[in-house]
Amino acid sequence: MRDDDFIRTRSGARLFVRDWGRGAPVLLLPGWAMTSDLWATVMLRLEESGLRAISYDRRGHGRSSDPGPMDYDTLADDLADVMDALDLRACTVVAHSGAGGEVVRAITRRGASRIARVILVGATLPAPMLSVTNPDGLPPEAFAAVNRQLREDLDGWIAENAEPFAPGAPDRTIAWLAAMVQGCSRRAIVDYQAVVVQSDFRAELARVDVPLTIIQGDLDVSAPPALCGQRVLALRPDAEYLEYEGVAHGPMVTHARRLADDIAERAR
Repeated sequence: MRDDDFIRTRSGARLFVRDWGRGAPVLLLPGWAMTSDLWATVMLRLEESGLRAISYDRRGHGRSSDPGPMDYDTLADDLADVMDALDLRACTVVAHSGAGGEVVRAITRRGASRIARVILVGATLPAPMLSVTNPDGLPPEAFAAVNRQLREDLDGWIAENAEPFAPGAPDRTIAWLAAMVQGCSRRAIVDYQAVVVQSDFRAELARVDVPLTIIQGDLDVSAPPALCGQRVLALRPDAEYLEYEGVAHGPMVTHARRLADDIAERAR
């Protein structure tokens, strides 16, 4: 159900939505601890190119409500509810970082009748954590240390990670990114970080039966190419793979024009 700038999901969450322009719809999902603000520059360029640019604040993020614990099933249902409420058809879904799991799970859980293409940008797929069946993942101890820091020293984590997200960005941009993280529910970002790193989408990626584009920065330390983009490509060799040279985890901040143009070319 839509109420002005908000959509009420089936589980009762109230999600803040931006919806600009007309034309073929492009739904842009922000990554962990980020809000729809992250996509503002890209959204403007998409709108100016004749597309309909949409984004929303995930539950517990930004202006949306904070209804408690989350998992990928819940977030996938939120995504489906937004698409239903806006009656999006033949939509291109662009998912950044941990949001890649949201769109994959939405397709395997609800189908892809409203989705024409998926574009993954620095996605943390397919399976970040080391396990017996996933020898290429990172040790659980590393993720546990990050989780502790998020709980106890969020400002310290931001200070260490903002610049690698957007290398070379001016201090005012780094401050803006930091404020975005600080404005999210601490409960939400702690829970979502755990959901992202513990999930394994290797089997589900094979069931994503729409065209797939992978956009990967070669300097991305949050979603390294060898651990993420290249492994998704190995699972989906039919996918289009674009590796941005000299780009880190936040191309919508540092390379917005190029990213918007690549999205627009595939969404028209």
